[in-house]
Amino acid sequence: MPETRRRTRHLLWTVAAAVLIVALTYVLPPFRNYQLATVGAYLCVTAGLTVLTGLNGQLSLGHGALMATGAYTVALLQERLAGQGQWTLLVSVVAAIAVTTVAGGIVGLAAARLRGPYLAGLTLAVAVVVPAITSTFDTIFNSDQGLSVYVDPPPPALGATFPYERWQAWLTWTGALLTMLVLATLIRGRFGRSLRAVRDDEAAARIAGVNVARTQVLAFVVSAACAGLGGALFAVLAQSVSPGAFPLSLSLFLVMAIVIGGLGSLAGAVWGAVLLVALPALTHSVTDSINVSPAVAQRLEGNLPLALFGVTLVVVMLAAPGGIASLKPRRRKA
Repeated sequence: MPETRRRTRHLLWTVAAAVLIVALTYVLPPFRNYQLATVGAYLCVTAGLTVLTGLNGQLSLGHGALMATGAYTVALLQERLAGQGQWTLLVSVVAAIAVTTVAGGIVGLAAARLRGPYLAGLTLAVAVVVPAITSTFDTIFNSDQGLSVYVDPPPPALGATFPYERWQAWLTWTGALLTMLVLATLIRGRFGRSLRAVRDDEAAARIAGVNVARTQVLAFVVSAACAGLGGALFAVLAQSVSPGAFPLSLSLFLVMAIVIGGLGSLAGAVWGAVLLVALPALTHSVTDSINVSPAVAQRLEGNLPLALFGVTLVVVMLAAPGGIASLKPRRRKA
């Protein structure tokens, strides 16, 4: 009975969030709707990374590469299925999740044998190798120029003048909310207990009957599937993919975002996704307001977001070591 009640509560929260997102898309201007859509795409990735790093204790510096895997899969399939209807996008996204899940399983099998800096080194190598592959096999991936992503306009049933940015927000948040619902159900059950047990003490987890290696591989698989979905949605938003869209810095930003938001908490993943959109937008506003040469402005655009993330990380860790999600209003004593 408690399990049924918990699932019902998760479903109600998901429906309430969906209603809120739909309402916001009718109020916000087009650019803000695009930013809202971007938050939804990032949320798929940060939620999966929270499960892997926050709940299972495996550090990944290669989730940007897993996003690229999902994005390129969508681009290649949409190119082949162009003009055949709205159903092609669903097929492409599902295929992107499947391909990235397989890739995550392969990396996870190797990661289950590694710990600490060795694991970080492995995932870092993945982050470097995947963009290099897209640049090397230029006949398939069009090298550094990348690929365009064909996306059909909104369904005719929504009207001829339906804003495209609103449709993008609906698409990405459908994926984000389904991801949050599935992950919330998983981590509140036996799988979640196994993740925490392995994170806290592997020896004790083995004694308790938990298969440590399988749990670690499954954590990587789940997280990779979420990253693949996020990458696929990014491809839909940008309508193009290229190696430059998934640099090593993206993987670093993802890790910092979940730490700032709050490790081990899906609420922290939400905060992390918001920060991934808000902080770069803030740095762009700052560079626009400063009267400097174009060369200096370009240099600031490249380095200021990382510096701002670092400062935010230090400030949040000093004020709330558990991340933004750990901040709760104090109750006044009667």
